[in-house]
Amino acid sequence: QVQLVESGGGLVQPGVSLRLSCAASGRTFSNYPMAWFRQAPGKEREFVAALWGSAGNTYYGDSVKGRFTISRDVGKNIIFLQMNSMKPEDTAVYYCAARASGWVAMSDREYDYWGQGTQVTVSS
Repeated sequence: QVQLVESGGGLVQPGVSLRLSCAASGRTFSNYPMAWFRQAPGKEREFVAALWGSAGNTYYGDSVKGRFTISRDVGKNIIFLQMNSMKPEDTAVYYCAARASGWVAMSDREYDYWGQGTQVTVSS
């Protein structure tokens, strides 16, 4: 049974950094896309970042480009989301997702496995 478990969320002030982790179990995702999405209250789920392939190619949503970095520890089957220069508009529930097969995708409909989400709040 595949499980994705996020951790690292919390309340932070604008301008600071936070790192999220997503631990996968039940299968290895080193060759399949893994991604972070987020959903703010009253808004649709939004693509944040994805990582895919043996070379670890990365992809980012426009709103986080240059501030967020997705990375992975292949041996431990964990992906990370380093969030820098955080803004109040980054406030959302952040979800880790993985595809069972195929290419990297930026639509949440393409992902087969999801974590339970972790709340990130950016406020002074």
